[in-house]
Amino acid sequence: MKYAILRIASAAAVVVLTGCAPLMTQSPGQGLSPVNAVSEGEDKHLMLFGHDVVSYFTEGTHKAGQPSIKSVHKGVTFRFSKPEHKALFDQAPEKYLPQFGGYCTNGIVYGIPWGGDADTWKMIDGKLYIFGGKGSMDAFLLDVPRNMQLASKYWNGEVNGSNAFFQRSKRMVLRVPHYRSGAELAAEVAGKSVAKPAAQ
Repeated sequence: MKYAILRIASAAAVVVLTGCAPLMTQSPGQGLSPVNAVSEGEDKHLMLFGHDVVSYFTEGTHKAGQPSIKSVHKGVTFRFSKPEHKALFDQAPEKYLPQFGGYCTNGIVYGIPWGGDADTWKMIDGKLYIFGGKGSMDAFLLDVPRNMQLASKYWNGEVNGSNAFFQRSKRMVLRVPHYRSGAELAAEVAGKSVAKPAAQ
């Protein structure tokens, strides 16, 4: 127990000393917090590296937004590739928001708000889910109902409204009961991939 407390204290110290800007960037505190955001120029809370969240819905692809076409929703800046997308977003912003703050959905399964690549995503039941790479997405898709239930549980119970860096540090030390390492998940994905042809 003492060792775990020391690890948490050490992680917190590193965050405080080296992560002040990201701490503020990903925690705007106006209803969308934490979010997978970066600071770029005058856009202090730029969602998903400036990618156009509407393009996933209307064009089925990821596209970079333009700095000149943007909207601010609850303190977070969204960029768009065309004016029509900005208009759609402004009419119904909640419809186009990435789930779980735009973080890797598979990370949220473990209570860890981390990662999230604009080019690795999936639409599930009309909602946008971002992943931190193909491996993370494949692991999540092994059991969508179970993983969605866990992600919703940890998002609603711990992550939403928290500081992403402190939450991440906590759950990297005090891991959830069902935690699996990246290597373990990759092995499970590989095992399922090998087993699938044999079952057909």
